[in-house]
Amino acid sequence: MDRQIRIKVGSIIALANLYNTKTADAIWQALPFESKVNTWGKEIYFGIPLKKELEGGQSLVNPGDLGYWPPGNAFCIFFGPTPASNGDEIRAASAVSIFGRLVDDPMVFDSTKEGEQIIIERV
Repeated sequence: MDRQIRIKVGSIIALANLYNTKTADAIWQALPFESKVNTWGKEIYFGIPLKKELEGGQSLVNPGDLGYWPPGNAFCIFFGPTPASNGDEIRAASAVSIFGRLVDDPMVFDSTKEGEQIIIERV
């Protein structure tokens, strides 16, 4: 089943595809989300009303990956190095469940500011 989501932050609109995982299933069922953005290096994240266990966790991620971070019940969008990175790698604060990937260029989120409103919805 193809599942696509729309991510809106200010004038930014990006599309992403969800993978076939239990985490992606739970996120899809819980949509839509509306929250305020937190930034951590070149990552944006925000709390969502979902509590899930880590699924296939990994700390090193790729630009455009969508991750769920269980300690913060957070939806994460990775687009570049974070304070935990070594060099150009992209490293999450701790292991995340990767549940999807941006279709659009992840660098569109580089101008996102702390506290901006974010909306995630089904396409």
